[in-house]
Amino acid sequence: MQLERIMVIGAGQMGGGIAQVAAQAGLQVVLNDLKPEYIERGLATMRKNLERNVAKGKITAEEMTAALGRITTSTSLDDAALVDIVVEAASENMAIKTEIFKTLDRVTPASTILASNTSSLPITELAAVTKRPGQVIGMHFMNPVPVMPLVEVIRGIATTDAVYQAVHALSLRMGKTPVEVNDYPGFISNRVLMPMINEAIFCVYEGVATPEAVDSVMKLGMNHPMGPLTLADFIGLDTCLAIMEVLYEGFADSKYRPCPLLRKMVKAGWLGKKSGKGFYEYA
Repeated sequence: MQLERIMVIGAGQMGGGIAQVAAQAGLQVVLNDLKPEYIERGLATMRKNLERNVAKGKITAEEMTAALGRITTSTSLDDAALVDIVVEAASENMAIKTEIFKTLDRVTPASTILASNTSSLPITELAAVTKRPGQVIGMHFMNPVPVMPLVEVIRGIATTDAVYQAVHALSLRMGKTPVEVNDYPGFISNRVLMPMINEAIFCVYEGVATPEAVDSVMKLGMNHPMGPLTLADFIGLDTCLAIMEVLYEGFADSKYRPCPLLRKMVKAGWLGKKSGKGFYEYA
């Protein structure tokens, strides 16, 4: 199963990055979002990333031009009718994603693979709203997509071997290292990472230490490149809370209970870097 044409839904940080690496890998890319201005913002970020790579000598100016030339834009999901695979990178919200998958199931050929970049939501549940559950799979890229090599390839309960193999091969073509994961809350990455972040927040909540002290211990003592609270700010505290809620609901285990401080900060609108304030201040 050869995949040559891809639609990426969502031109934000994740979707724009996925579109960039797909275009650099030689795929024909349709970049879709709700409004043209969202797409333009995504393309501007992409150009900036590629220009930086040209300046560093990682790619040539000709390769940058060729990659951008492989991208067309779209504000209608009907444009997915001619692609081999769709990668959805919309908001981490099950209601939004299920509506997208229902529409894609209607407008794409039965052979089209429907993939989600979800970081925690169940692939099996997304597949269940379609008439092609065997064609539905997860492709969880890491942020920032052009830099991070990992892709969690998540098999739903009905995902076929042929679809898994096609997406595994596509991930390799895009320069990524695919890791096969079965469909459980949080998959591997967030099932391990988010409880650590949540426990770091509990350390601040309980007065064990300041955010700076917690991050210093993990960087200097555990050799982490970034402290867990700095990382939480970069991920977005609302996203961290949403993933912890998925884990808590999915396993019904108190060890996944979101820290009350995390809930309070999200309610205050202190979401981290994107809002200008989280555990740290951002200009």
